[in-house]
Amino acid sequence: MKGFESLLAEVRACERCRESLPLEPRPVLQLDPESRILIVGQAPGKRAHASGIPFDDASGNRLRAWLGGSRDAFYDPKKFAILPMGFCYPGKGLSGDLPPRPECALAWRERLLGCLKKVELTIVIGQYAMAYHFPSERRSVTAHVQAWEDCWPTVVPLPHPSPRNNRWLLNNPWFEVDLLPKLKARVAEVLAK
Repeated sequence: MKGFESLLAEVRACERCRESLPLEPRPVLQLDPESRILIVGQAPGKRAHASGIPFDDASGNRLRAWLGGSRDAFYDPKKFAILPMGFCYPGKGLSGDLPPRPECALAWRERLLGCLKKVELTIVIGQYAMAYHFPSERRSVTAHVQAWEDCWPTVVPLPHPSPRNNRWLLNNPWFEVDLLPKLKARVAEVLAK
């Protein structure tokens, strides 16, 4: 545990991409060697950057509803690890936030994933997380999510829960009918162990 705490302190003090960020570096992540579910997001938004709490926004509210768990459970690092592709807010782009900075994944990802030996379910959210976790599968987000049963029950690809994706949800009603009930049941099963 001491090695993990040291690594986490090192990550939280990281300033590798300082010159490329619109705000001061503030790595936002959550994990513990006891984590049972890993959530792989893209990068914290501006609200999460301000609070230091991952998914501390409307996207987080929707994600928690999709998973069926309580806010307390979601923010318990022994239950949920939240390890985005980029740890700091990358800034605003033309149609949403900029992509996560690549420095985080290169510097920290494998070392942090190596600490998570008890993860039974990995939830991969959005195109940048999918590109990393499914490197040989060049698919759209929709195609990945439609093929969710290919990796079931250990990995589940999801669209980003941002309100910007309301149109995607309207165009893909099968997501809420077919996938979400099974995902909620799987999350409950893993957390009950």
